[in-house]
Amino acid sequence: MCALPRTSIHLDSNLQEKFTDLMGKARHAAIVARIWNHDYLLWGKEPDEISNRLGWLKAPTNLLHEMTTLLDQVNPVLEFPATDCVLLGMGGSSLCVEVLSSVIGSAPGRPRVHVLDSTCPAWVDRVAEAINLDKTLFIVASKSGGTIEVMSAFKHFWDSLEGTTPNPGDHFIAITDPGTGLSEMATARKFRAIFENDPNIGGRFSVLSYFGMIPAFLMGADVETILRSGFEMAHATKEEKVTENPGVSLGVFLSVCALEGRDKLTLLSSPRLERLGLWVEQLIAESTGKDGKGILPVATEPILPETYGSDRCFVATIEEGDTSLNPTLESLKQAGHPVLEIEFERDTQLGMEFYRWEFATAVVGHLLGIQPFDQPNVQLAKTRTGEVIDAFRSKGSLPQAEPSHGFPGILEEAKAGSYFSIHCYTDETPEIEGALQELRIAVMKKHGIATTSGYGPRFLHSTGQYHKGGPNTGLFLQIVQGDMSDLPVPGEDYNFATLCQAQSIGDLQALKEQGRKVARLEISGDLARAIHQLASQV
Repeated sequence: MCALPRTSIHLDSNLQEKFTDLMGKARHAAIVARIWNHDYLLWGKEPDEISNRLGWLKAPTNLLHEMTTLLDQVNPVLEFPATDCVLLGMGGSSLCVEVLSSVIGSAPGRPRVHVLDSTCPAWVDRVAEAINLDKTLFIVASKSGGTIEVMSAFKHFWDSLEGTTPNPGDHFIAITDPGTGLSEMATARKFRAIFENDPNIGGRFSVLSYFGMIPAFLMGADVETILRSGFEMAHATKEEKVTENPGVSLGVFLSVCALEGRDKLTLLSSPRLERLGLWVEQLIAESTGKDGKGILPVATEPILPETYGSDRCFVATIEEGDTSLNPTLESLKQAGHPVLEIEFERDTQLGMEFYRWEFATAVVGHLLGIQPFDQPNVQLAKTRTGEVIDAFRSKGSLPQAEPSHGFPGILEEAKAGSYFSIHCYTDETPEIEGALQELRIAVMKKHGIATTSGYGPRFLHSTGQYHKGGPNTGLFLQIVQGDMSDLPVPGEDYNFATLCQAQSIGDLQALKEQGRKVARLEISGDLARAIHQLASQV
């Protein structure tokens, strides 16, 4: 057994007392034994969407036992002479691969990994231009087997290959649940391989299952060691002495902070680990943002300690030997902010961190009285998008977006405990990302509130649940590219631009139905320049 990562918790005397009390409640509730015994009553009165969502607890153990069989399935895939590998997925299916790709990267001789989790036509085009189509392997990943973004991207690339190769299926593998439409289609179209995942694992808890580990195999990561580190953390979370249980400690830290009004979980990290924050963001936001409660993860935010209010808590994941965040962490502690630090020692430790956060999320669900395994508000935006698409089919044009607040006028609603959330239905480029960071800095300095930023429709499968189901404290800005290209979706009567626009309109409607304050800007031309101008207006 390897030593667990070193962690430390800094709390002021008031929070320390409450932390100790909540630890006692967790111990009294026998939370560890009950989680491992799949006691659904920890989270709800009915077993629906609980009892059949706890497969993640044994995911690393089960995959380690399957390793020989799994390698027999993976090796024929590795025979494909791929220079590029494109992951077509959303939410947990895509963000876990984002982390693995950015932290570990592809081994020499293994394909470069690209993640496509957008319907923005410029994003689709950018991925298409970056690959050698004839030598690209596509991973079609969808738990439900029918996610509209994933299937639209699949249709695009299948159509591109159909005219150039006699067997397009050789370029595709599928990861899905048993018996889905994707599984049936992959069989009919003779995909190179089909990996049917344990159906008792929810999407955002699936990183240590096929959804994360099959892409990791393809990029040449040491999958067995990653799984063993996850297994070791799983073993550590069986410790019933809760003060020595790393999953319970993190869960109690997050819970006590939230109960004391510090519900803005600000994620700090060494630069190479930044994308881990996006995975944590979707896990925590989608699991806890319900019934007017929850914890808002704040990822990739510029570091400005002088702007932080009393609604913040901090978790920092620091690479061993990296001292760049030391001054920031010291200033946070001096200011009385709660801080939990995790020392990241090696890449294969990712398995431990994935598992720690998953277990902590289950703990948080019980302590805050939240069912962490469902996503009741996610469907609302999907339903509204479907209605917008139907209107397009009947009338030949998209309906006008509903009137919204103005910008920057919406920021006049900011008060202590508010947060500002930017939803970008655009491509993700360094120029746009830099402009968004400038806008976040301007809002932080002017209003002293937490800021988040996400690209649509990716965020609909992660933070979208919190936006609609969590506390009504958000101020939302939709930025939509107004001059998207007419990239067709083969076999459909709409194109990618129409779909992306429909998703933005559907989400706008869903937010407004939940009484959220939203401003919408549709911008053509140089988006980065326009966003810089928005920052100057603040």
